[in-house]
Amino acid sequence: MVKMAGNNSYTIVEYFGGDDGYRCGYCKNEKGNFSHGMWSHTMTVQDYQDLIDRGWRRSGKYVYKPILKKTCCPQYTIRCHALKFQPSKSHKKILKKLNKFISKGELPPGDGEPMDSVCEEAGPREPTEVCQPEMKCAAIEDVQQDVTDCPAVAEVQKEVADVKPTGSETSQNDAASVSDSRTSSVAPKAGMGADPKRPPCRKAKDVRKERRLQKEQIRQVDGVPPTNPTPTPNNQSKTLEEFISESLPDNSSHCLEVRLVPVNFEDPQFAESYQQSVALYARYQMTIHGDDPSECNESEFRRFLCDSPLEAEHSPDGPEVGYGSFHQQYWLDGRIVAVGVIDILPTCVSSVYLYYHPDFASLSLGSYSALREIAFTRQLQKQSPKLLYYYLGFYIHSCPKMRYKGQYRPSDLLCPETYVWVPIERCILQLDNSRYARFNQDLDAGDARALKDVGRVMVLYRRTVMPYAAYIRKHKGPTDETVVEQYASLVGQDCAERILLYRS
Repeated sequence: MVKMAGNNSYTIVEYFGGDDGYRCGYCKNEKGNFSHGMWSHTMTVQDYQDLIDRGWRRSGKYVYKPILKKTCCPQYTIRCHALKFQPSKSHKKILKKLNKFISKGELPPGDGEPMDSVCEEAGPREPTEVCQPEMKCAAIEDVQQDVTDCPAVAEVQKEVADVKPTGSETSQNDAASVSDSRTSSVAPKAGMGADPKRPPCRKAKDVRKERRLQKEQIRQVDGVPPTNPTPTPNNQSKTLEEFISESLPDNSSHCLEVRLVPVNFEDPQFAESYQQSVALYARYQMTIHGDDPSECNESEFRRFLCDSPLEAEHSPDGPEVGYGSFHQQYWLDGRIVAVGVIDILPTCVSSVYLYYHPDFASLSLGSYSALREIAFTRQLQKQSPKLLYYYLGFYIHSCPKMRYKGQYRPSDLLCPETYVWVPIERCILQLDNSRYARFNQDLDAGDARALKDVGRVMVLYRRTVMPYAAYIRKHKGPTDETVVEQYASLVGQDCAERILLYRS
């Protein structure tokens, strides 16, 4: 991490355009996926928080932003309100299923989860011209070692405006109204459909309700007072945490332990479990996604899930574990069976990826880990009040198998034009009619952090930090203002004045 005057840390990026299409992991279109990208040599957690709140996402050290109007499967940033989350009936079944497995040791039948048939690669492969971590640009390495306080930096810090909280938010989650269209009941004809001589099929719930009413009527006839319909503390809905921490018998068949380890080879737990994680990742990719061994070897694992631009940071008002990139390991009877890769940021826990042992696919570990990560977010929020959200990455409505992320509610999607959050119920109504949609219904609203002055964009040139206006005066050669303007418009004025754009 580069340290400048005032002991501030800086993010350093190299920007690449988004002209070439690449293979889509969702619809398999060979050239249909388009995105802007940049290689991040190092990044502060606040800068990354602000970037994902503008539709960016990282894959290793490569940070990308899908071009939603152009790409085949538009990807919208989605977040869940962790504190307001209530597990649905299907979520409760998943939690009970895993607890039953831990208790009795019986794996349920089934093939796994809907998303497992779709390879959710967290982003495109970075361009070949990007500086790989093992072949750092000499200039960048020199900067990280040699940059010291200089007049240019001091002047820049006076110019850069104070950063305001990111993103204006919608104040309410308005439920989308769905019309209830019912067909008129017409008696079926003989030989066409249901047998008209037999009673019509009824829902089991309705049958149980009718039986309960009949029993109440019999009780009243016999002079027995009716049962009290008011709920007791025992049958009130449980919280997510109560389902997760449900007490198990002492003689349980299995033992499950969840460990949070920082992505840092100097950390003993991470280093000791590294080879086991590599082997598990390869097995998952080959079995679930059909990868070739060369596509999921150790170097790919390290590039994708261990190389993070985020530097570990601690703050007095932050969580005790600090900010940065972590692996949440699920240990079953002394071995790792799943790993959730997450980033802990100033206002959220951001899910990066999950891989697990294919033998346990029927336990729905993808959904189970998401529920655990929501509970973990709530735990962190008790230590850091502004850490309120759980980011699930991208919601892809045009790919039905990727709509499961919308089941963790209440949740919002990010408007791709104004970068405000809109309740998902409203967004789905638009996405049912069009792959691309502007969710903000205020047509006069714009991007509050739109680029206003390209001259104030911060650049790193010859180991010196300077505003772009100063760089233009020093730099001899063809102008790159069009590229710099495009970059700055995508990251926004605030980020452009903090992040250092590397210029050779």
